[in-house]
Amino acid sequence: MKKRIPYGVANYKQLVLEYGYYVDKTEYIRMLEDFHSPVFLRPRRFGKSLWCTTLEYYYDQQHASEFESLFGNTAIGKDPTPNRNQYVVWSLDFSEVPLCEDLHQLRADFDTILNASLLTCVHRYEAMIDSPIAFDETKSVSVNLSTLSQRIREYDLAPLYVIIDEYDNFTNQLITAQNQQLYDDLNRENGFFKGFFKTLKRAVKSQAVAQCFITGVLPIAIDELASGYNIAQFLTLDASFEAMMGFTQQEVDDLLEAIYLDHSLDAETRPQIEELLRNHYNGYQFTSPQGSRLYNSTILFYFLDHLCRHYEIPKFLTDRNLKTDLKWIKRLTGSNPQITERFVDQVLWQDGVPFDETQLLEKFDTHRFFDPEFFPMSFFYLGMLTRADEFSMRLPNLNMRTIFTEYFNELHEVQVLPDYAETMRGFLDSYDFPQLFADYWRLYIGQLPEAVFQNLNENFYRTTFYDLCRRYLSSYFLWHLERSYPGGRSDWEMVGKPGTRFAGKRILAEFKYWSNHRLSKAGLSVDTFKALPEDRKQLQKYTTALQQETPEAEIESYLIYCLGNQGFQVSRLFNGKTNG
Repeated sequence: MKKRIPYGVANYKQLVLEYGYYVDKTEYIRMLEDFHSPVFLRPRRFGKSLWCTTLEYYYDQQHASEFESLFGNTAIGKDPTPNRNQYVVWSLDFSEVPLCEDLHQLRADFDTILNASLLTCVHRYEAMIDSPIAFDETKSVSVNLSTLSQRIREYDLAPLYVIIDEYDNFTNQLITAQNQQLYDDLNRENGFFKGFFKTLKRAVKSQAVAQCFITGVLPIAIDELASGYNIAQFLTLDASFEAMMGFTQQEVDDLLEAIYLDHSLDAETRPQIEELLRNHYNGYQFTSPQGSRLYNSTILFYFLDHLCRHYEIPKFLTDRNLKTDLKWIKRLTGSNPQITERFVDQVLWQDGVPFDETQLLEKFDTHRFFDPEFFPMSFFYLGMLTRADEFSMRLPNLNMRTIFTEYFNELHEVQVLPDYAETMRGFLDSYDFPQLFADYWRLYIGQLPEAVFQNLNENFYRTTFYDLCRRYLSSYFLWHLERSYPGGRSDWEMVGKPGTRFAGKRILAEFKYWSNHRLSKAGLSVDTFKALPEDRKQLQKYTTALQQETPEAEIESYLIYCLGNQGFQVSRLFNGKTNG
């Protein structure tokens, strides 16, 4: 029986028993036991909820009889810690608390939801001591937690193991909705939110709570959390825990090995699949730009699920759930159109966005959340930017570049739907790449205001050209931007999909940009400009490397010069087996 791809599965038991594919992260359980109050943040879709259930099944007493079936094949199962199945787990998900604009209602919902889950723990303790525990659902969860903690100490019972998933959910929503007043009210010194964490801190110190693991996305509430829960140990930027969530390249390689074998996938497609996955889903670096790059695990499984069910590469490589990231960009940057355009342009077209590394380590000031200088930090935690080096951040992969390009088009009111269908249909009939680029210049570049061209480079042209092509041609082609070759990275590569009439065809393009000022200074125009020998030599190097790698492929390679907003030149270097 073929194993199923666990796309969207956030329950450890379900994953192990029903799906089978599990990238073993359990060794981190042992590492976490060195901390009593770890807080670990990661962007959405990195497996935080799955990890929370992993901890629950490992530590909860009621799952002791299932230990071998759930963990027997894992690193921690082969060498478990003494704490396995020793606690009563209290698992919380703050995303279950609905957002409302009334502080009293928010508190009531918070207490109702948390009390309901705490009551389950109370019943288990009552069975242990054969005695009722004073629990009043009309009281705050803090009061009831204090009562339960006292009984745990009094009877020397198994401690609680507390897990809080999405601790920042409703506080994040308040900030991004720019409801600063309600946020301040929520987190005031005698407020219920801070009061809950103070009670939790007392329970940890008294050892009624053995450990409290907290996870979320943004450190917005960490200021308030730390003041009420100053025992928190922040592991987000600890290099030892870099890969606790998300997949390393080796983990993806091992996963692909198993999937290709189990599903009898064509082994000849694997190099192409590996390159595609690296380009679109890899690239996250949270603790160091020198460390290994990580894959977003949920989005990777989105791709693999489609591949294994349909035996084909999905037409659209961006998970529809990523569209919510576009809303985050709008929320954070949308208050000032000029600032928004400047930031989006910088992210997309420049080599990196400057940032101050100390800001990642300092307290996260909510009043600076919408400050443009703070955008890099906000987008870093959201998973839209990652470390390029010690001084700048960059887009992690082509998937995120697609999201930002869509926003760029929206900001500049560039239409991407009308008139293109006929152009793309014509390319599928003629396979005329120079004409395809000419149509892009006419239909897309022709819409842009002149001011846009003041701060552009080749990144702009290759990215917007890719974005337009992938909208219409994804049934037939894949793309690689900045693919590694000996001696450098190529700009743009178009690859015919296996199983289509374009299988075996590849188009390699190198983009060069000359501004209007540079052209004028050199005394050149569109009509007098000629391809430079050093540029042809660079492209020839990539073409030769591609020929050696894929000797059976039908390769075309082109130099594309984008000359300000005056025009362009497309020079063919290689076509099939012939130098141009």
